Amino acid sequence: MGSQHLDITCLMKALNLCAYLKQNAASDVRLLELMLTRYCLTLFLMTCVSLIQAQSKYSIDKGIINFMSKAQLELIRASSDRVQGLLDPATNQFAFTVEIKTFQGFNSALQREHFNEKYMESEKFPRARFSGKIIEAVDFSTDGTYEVRAKGDLDIHGVKQTRIIKSRIIVRNGQVDIESTFMVPLSDHNITIPNIVSQKIATEIEVEFKGTMKPR
Repeated sequence: MGSQHLDITCLMKALNLCAYLKQNAASDVRLLELMLTRYCLTLFLMTCVSLIQAQSKYSIDKGIINFMSKAQLELIRASSDRVQGLLDPATNQFAFTVEIKTFQGFNSALQREHFNEKYMESEKFPRARFSGKIIEAVDFSTDGTYEVRAKGDLDIHGVKQTRIIKSRIIVRNGQVDIESTFMVPLSDHNITIPNIVSQKIATEIEVEFKGTMKPR
């Protein structure tokens, strides 16, 4: 009788142990499943964020356009820091614009007035634009310096000219710096200079652009 009671007691303990192990095993499985679910969700979200950042368009954070006229009798300089622009890294397309009246500098207030009223006719043609596409491939997700050509329409004084302009793109710490220097013949945009000041205003204007772009 005592032996039978002992067997029942051992059996009960064994059953309780099995139940405990089963319960804990199930708990461990659920914990593992929860951890895997959280890991997969985190990885998915990180991937989505990376894709969104990679596809973000860049806009001008700060930029400046300088131009210089080197004529026989006079040197004229002016600049504007009111540049606006967008760059789409997914397509390499870009668009930049500046209000003509925002240019400052010149050698006198009268000279600036003539620039706006007689030569650029800024009331009639208030903006200059350059829009198109970067020819070379640029990896905007990796820091580096790229020598590229930008092909597009340069619209000045209401006249568009297709231009290929050499530029330098520097990708660094999530931002894009652009530098470019090029010449603009006034005759390409129907800008005429009276003979009386032909020795004071160059027939070709040197333009320099520097800009920093950041994701929108």
